[in-house]
Amino acid sequence: MEAGRAEAVVWRNRALTLFDRVSVPVAVCDVYGSVVLANPAMAAECGTTPGRLRGQDVLELFRPQEATQVKRIAEALRLRRRSRYQVSVRWRAPGGAERYGELTADPVSDSTDQTPALLVMLRVQGEHAVRRAPEPAAVTSVEGRVLALLAGGATTARAARELGLSKDGVTYHLRRLSARWGAANRTELVARAYALGVLTPGVWPPEAKATEAE
Repeated sequence: MEAGRAEAVVWRNRALTLFDRVSVPVAVCDVYGSVVLANPAMAAECGTTPGRLRGQDVLELFRPQEATQVKRIAEALRLRRRSRYQVSVRWRAPGGAERYGELTADPVSDSTDQTPALLVMLRVQGEHAVRRAPEPAAVTSVEGRVLALLAGGATTARAARELGLSKDGVTYHLRRLSARWGAANRTELVARAYALGVLTPGVWPPEAKATEAE
């Protein structure tokens, strides 16, 4: 009897070692989806350690895309059916990108009478890169003021008067900006100034953000 128990312990330890070394994200959950055991690959997808995943709801870590999928699985488990279940999910990776993939859950237990646990495997299918706001383009204070006046509908002559420049001086700045940003006309130049963070959105009259010194 003692020999049998010792052998069982040995095989359990071997299984846990294999579980930890598997490169596929895997977890064991109770029938309600609470994580009982997770391997390092699964923890890495959540940016944490296996121990800290214990007790967390797997469907909060990995958001289901279809609520009906989860309802069907819950009903099937209640009836102790032992099929393989798949759920399309999304989650936030440690680097910030949103990934999407599929959770596969297999009910497992020693007998058909027992309430099954769930062996959950995650298959990563892709990710959406994080879109960050661009850093404001570098412009001089005069260029910023020229762009703000242009965005407010000022003519070259009016911009020249307000800035104390000649009309040729204003045209010079506009040509430099257009060449730098590849703008075909003044309308596109203003649009690029907003897109590049040079002009402050939602403000009237238009104004430039903090700029570099000339």
